[in-house]
Amino acid sequence: MSATKLITVSPSPHNYGDESVSKIMYRVIWALVPAFAVSLVFFGVGALIVTAIAITSCVAFEYLIAKYIIKSKPTVWDGSAILTGLLLAFNVPSNLPIWIIILGSLVAIGIGKMSFGGLGKNPFNPALVGRVFLLISFPVQMTSWPKAVEARWAYLDATTGATPLGLLKEGLMNGKPLSELMDQIPEYSQLFLGNMGGSLGEISALALILGGAYLLWKKIITWHIPVSVLGTVVAFTGIMWLVNPDQYIDPAFHLLSGGMLLGAIYMATDMVSSPMTPKGQIIFGVGIGVLTCVIRLFGAYPEGVSFAILIMNAFVPLLDKYIKPKRFGEVKK
Repeated sequence: MSATKLITVSPSPHNYGDESVSKIMYRVIWALVPAFAVSLVFFGVGALIVTAIAITSCVAFEYLIAKYIIKSKPTVWDGSAILTGLLLAFNVPSNLPIWIIILGSLVAIGIGKMSFGGLGKNPFNPALVGRVFLLISFPVQMTSWPKAVEARWAYLDATTGATPLGLLKEGLMNGKPLSELMDQIPEYSQLFLGNMGGSLGEISALALILGGAYLLWKKIITWHIPVSVLGTVVAFTGIMWLVNPDQYIDPAFHLLSGGMLLGAIYMATDMVSSPMTPKGQIIFGVGIGVLTCVIRLFGAYPEGVSFAILIMNAFVPLLDKYIKPKRFGEVKK
C-alpha cells in the first residue's frame, strides 16, 4: 500500500502569476518614456534637469528614511521611488528651481509614502501629495509655465506664459466671450501632439495614450478607472457645453488639456491608492471626473485633476469595505 500523500491547502489568493513589484513599476516607467521624450523636444534642458533631480532625490530620500529612520531594508531598486520621482517631475513646470524639486520629493516620499510604512501602505498617491504641497506652498513658481519650444535651451530663464486652461479660466473670469478666447488657445492638433505650455509630462495626449495602451496590453491597468474618469468628464462638460456654448468649452478641450490623461491613466490607477474591485474602480473614476469638472468649471483653480484624485483616494477604504465580492460559501444576510 502506497504512502498517503498529504495535500497542503494554502490561504488565498490562489491565482498564480509571474508579476512582481519591480516588473510592474518598470513597465509603468517604460510607458511614460514617450511622454518624457516629447517633453525633451518641447522643453529641452529644463525637462531633463527637473526629471533627473526629482528621481534622484526621491530615491535618496526613500533610502535614507528606510535605513536610518524606519530601520528597514531599503527597497529603492524596486522602481517605486523612481516612478514617484518621474510622476512628480511630470506634474511640475520645467523651470522649477532645484531646491523646490528636492523639497517636493521629500514631501512625496517622506510624508506621502514612508510615513505610512512604505510601499503598499500609503493611502494617497505620493507624487500628487508632493505636487499639491508645492502648489499650495509655492503658487508663483508652480504656475509659471515655460512656453513650448521657446524654452528648449533655457532653464530658470525660460520664457513663460499661461496654459490653455489658465487662458480660458482667466478670460472667462474677466468677462471675455469664449469665441474671442478661442483665438488665443492652441489648436486641438497642437494639444494632441504637445505644442503648448504646462507641466512637462502632461502636454502630449498622443504620447500618454500610447503609454496607456501599452499598460492595458500588459494588463498593468484595466479600463475601468481611465474610462470612467474620461467618460464622466465628457458627459459633464458636454452637457454644460450644450446648455451654454458661449460660457463652456467642448469636451475635447478638457480631455486634451491639463493633466486629464496623465491623471486618469497613470495616477488614478495606482494599485495601492485605488479600489480593488471593478465596481469600486468605476465609482472611484466617476468621482474623480465629477470633482475635476466642478473645480475646473466653478472653482478658482483652472486645473482640478490632482485635487480630485487625492480626495477620492480618501474614499478608497470605504469603497473596498462596502463594494467587494461575496466570499465563497458566504450566506447573504
